[in-house]
Amino acid sequence: MEAAAYRQFRELEENHWWFRGRRAVYLELLRHHLGAERPRAILDLGCGVGGFLEGLAALGGEVFPADLDRESLGLCRERGFPRGVVCDGYALPYRDASFDLVALFDAIEHIEDDARALTEVARVLRPGGHVVVSVPAYPLLFANNDRVARHQRRYTRRSLAAVLERAGFRTERNTHTNVLLFPLILPTVLCLKAVEVLARIPPDPERTNLTVPMPAFLHGLLARVFAAELAVSRHADWPAGHSILAIARKPA
Repeated sequence: MEAAAYRQFRELEENHWWFRGRRAVYLELLRHHLGAERPRAILDLGCGVGGFLEGLAALGGEVFPADLDRESLGLCRERGFPRGVVCDGYALPYRDASFDLVALFDAIEHIEDDARALTEVARVLRPGGHVVVSVPAYPLLFANNDRVARHQRRYTRRSLAAVLERAGFRTERNTHTNVLLFPLILPTVLCLKAVEVLARIPPDPERTNLTVPMPAFLHGLLARVFAAELAVSRHADWPAGHSILAIARKPA
């Protein structure tokens, strides 16, 4: 992508309701789960343009960005996180037990062999350390947006727990997210999929559910609705929703 495109994506991460809502929910659930624990070294793997870096740093430790894309890491440097590295999920350039927390926010669905990547994550985590993973939910909802984003798959809570366990983790939280808006999202995605199939519309790489224009006040309203699920999810796992968040621990 051109440099201007990366800056547009950074603006999208700051202002779009989905990015704002997931950031509020994921970081608060992680903070609540860790309690008094303060991870000293945090790896944000698949960090993109760095939307989660400041929130992860607020947990108390030093945050290391990592991504396949060098341009994205340049934007992370502008945010004040200069120690980014270019790498994939299969061969992390860190020693064993380097981190107390590894975050993969909407990352492993892009990786062909997710179990292999999570096994590598387990290697760089210290015993007793945590991994937090967010993914899109329900294979049935795989649509144009997933193809444009180059997703390999969507998950169920069971399939996400299974791949974490194969990598040696013990799952401690496994909840759906983007719950309150899911009754609107589900029929919309299914209708769009039906139209694409019946009308034989080829996938449009320029059109995703993030490109729909809407006024700023609506972004704010939808972000608040998204975040309202925290009243329940701080204490219990939701059984349905558009995404999934899991927090798992590497056994001591």
